[in-house]
Amino acid sequence: MTTPSLTGQPVQAALPAQEEFKDLGFGAEVARGTHRRLLNRNGGFNVVLDGLNPLSSLSLYHWLLTISWPQFLAFIVACYIGVNTLFAFAFLLCGPDALQSIVGSFTGHPFSRAFFFSVDSFATIGYGNIIPVGVPANLLVTIEALLNIVGVALATGVIFARFSRPSSRIIYSRNAIVAPYRGMTGLEFRIANGRRSQLIDVQVQAILTKIERTGGGSTLRKFYELSLERNRVVFFPLSWTVVHPIDSESPLWGVTQKDLVDGDAELLVLLIATDETVSQTVHSRSSYQADEIVWGVKFANMFMRSETEGIIGMNLSQIHDFEPAALPIA
Repeated sequence: MTTPSLTGQPVQAALPAQEEFKDLGFGAEVARGTHRRLLNRNGGFNVVLDGLNPLSSLSLYHWLLTISWPQFLAFIVACYIGVNTLFAFAFLLCGPDALQSIVGSFTGHPFSRAFFFSVDSFATIGYGNIIPVGVPANLLVTIEALLNIVGVALATGVIFARFSRPSSRIIYSRNAIVAPYRGMTGLEFRIANGRRSQLIDVQVQAILTKIERTGGGSTLRKFYELSLERNRVVFFPLSWTVVHPIDSESPLWGVTQKDLVDGDAELLVLLIATDETVSQTVHSRSSYQADEIVWGVKFANMFMRSETEGIIGMNLSQIHDFEPAALPIA
């Protein structure tokens, strides 16, 4: 839509702010310029925050909660070795006679003697083979004992928080598909609970984002919340095939696979549920890019049945499998 300017030349009318940036959480201007996926398959966002004070944005506690267990254990080990190394140098600065040991113990190895004495003090082991002598050395022992009390308390609290923090392990099918669905087509993806704990009141939201051309010839990334056949299930013991019917009300109506690829389309999936074991809310996210959406297939059966055709379980290794299926002619 254009309006005349004071010079008589037409200018592009400004869009209402609520329409221009109606993108369900992503900045339209930023999303338009990116050539990477907005949401990683593991649920992380490709977003870089700059301009913040490094100290104000630093959260060691949050970082310790979110890193993997190998990284967390490596951090604990590194801190343990680092603290004892620092105290070993401090004991050496107290003089050659600040630490005394029995005859033959660590002879000619003052640093080793200081380091292992620090370990004994920090862990409150106290073998008695090495003793501090003098005020400076005993003062360091006092400080190290206090640091041990605080450090063990903090480490115990973080470990407990990591164990008690609710998390989900939702398995998403490797591909989303466009498959036959009740005489038309549907955009589908399949999910399953990868843990033995039960999830209840599971809710899914699907958002399609793609770049479209505006009336002025420029491009704009738009976001569409997709209506689902079912967006909530009370229980989630088996797999769930989430379906968006592609009808005349769908933003995918009349869209081809090439259109999605050319528009840098991405399907964003957000899941929220309640973990029955801990009675807490868990979240999960994933996404599918245009080249990860397969057309003209249907998901293969993954249920295991008994001789009487009773369902006894499912094979989660087959959650990604699909087979050819002819799409209805529009």
